[in-house]
Amino acid sequence: MIILGVDPGIATVGYGLVNYEKNKFTASDYGAIITPAHTPMEDRLEQVYDELKKLIDYYRPEAMAVEELFFNTNSKTAIHVAQARGVILLAGIKAGIKPAEYTPLQVKQAVTGYGRAEKQQVMSMVKMLLNLEKIPRPDDAADGLALAICHAHTMRF
Repeated sequence: MIILGVDPGIATVGYGLVNYEKNKFTASDYGAIITPAHTPMEDRLEQVYDELKKLIDYYRPEAMAVEELFFNTNSKTAIHVAQARGVILLAGIKAGIKPAEYTPLQVKQAVTGYGRAEKQQVMSMVKMLLNLEKIPRPDDAADGLALAICHAHTMRF
């Protein structure tokens, strides 16, 4: 099963595609969609949607995991990320995939076994579980992979 994990953002959207078969993980692809600063919001949202749609069309994931938005003290940033999350969820739904949503605590628990793990611990476990040579960069890409791993551990197949 190919799972697409997406870490929402507006400047940087992390993604990771993981193949999960017979309790083994392999990374198919990972990276980030970067939208330029000082670009109109509607153009940034369109870019996020278009690039995510290309990934979905190319890899044809069977499942999608997206991080839930948690409260942010900067309400302007939170609104922009929420808008990006909306287009991310729409891209999945339009492709016939019902996105699953996970909190950061759920992701940490599923990947490390500890819900209060530090970011570095999560990234190290992603590297180990996927048998990668180095920790994926940017951090948002590692988060996308962690979301896909979380979904594999959480879903009942």
